[in-house]
Amino acid sequence: MSIVKHPDQRVAIFIDTQNLYHSARNLYKSYVNFAGVLKDALAGRKLIRAIAYVITSEAGDEKAFFDALTKIGIETKTKDLQVFSSGAKKADWDVGLAVDAIKMAHKVDTVIIASGDGDFIPLVEYLQMNGGTQVEVVAFGKSSSMKLKEVCDDFLDLSENPNKYLMRSNSRR
Repeated sequence: MSIVKHPDQRVAIFIDTQNLYHSARNLYKSYVNFAGVLKDALAGRKLIRAIAYVITSEAGDEKAFFDALTKIGIETKTKDLQVFSSGAKKADWDVGLAVDAIKMAHKVDTVIIASGDGDFIPLVEYLQMNGGTQVEVVAFGKSSSMKLKEVCDDFLDLSENPNKYLMRSNSRR
C-alpha cells in the first residue's frame, strides 16, 4: 500500500521510549538517536506533538536524557518504576500512550507510533477504523511484531540503516 506524505499533514508522534531503548541496546549495544528518528518519521510534515513515554528509575539519573528530548522538541511523560515486594519491577506506558493517541487522533491526519510492540495492534486498528487516521509505525524491524508491521499504513524500519538512528554508548542515549 502506498501512502501519501505531504508537508501540510498534521502529525502526532507517540514514542514508547523503553521499547526503542531496549531494542537498540539488545540489537546494537547502542543508544537511540531520537533526533534522527523524529526527523525521518516526520518526513517533512507538520509536527503537532511528539511525546516520549519514559520511566524514572530508583536512582533518578535520567534528567539529562529527559532534557535532551525536550531540547529536540519531544515532550516527556514520566512514570516511576514500580518495584514489587517480590523484587519484580514493572515499567509500562502502553495504556497511557494508547489513550493519548486516541484523544489526539481527531486533531491530526497521521499518528506515528514509535514502537515495535505488538500490544499496539488494537490501537492501530482502532485509529484506522474510527476516523480513518493514517497510522504509521517506526521501530527496529528486527525486534518488531510482524503483525504490527502488517496492520499499520506504513512502517519505517530503523534496522535498515541502524547507524543513522543510533548513538554509541559514550554519548548516552
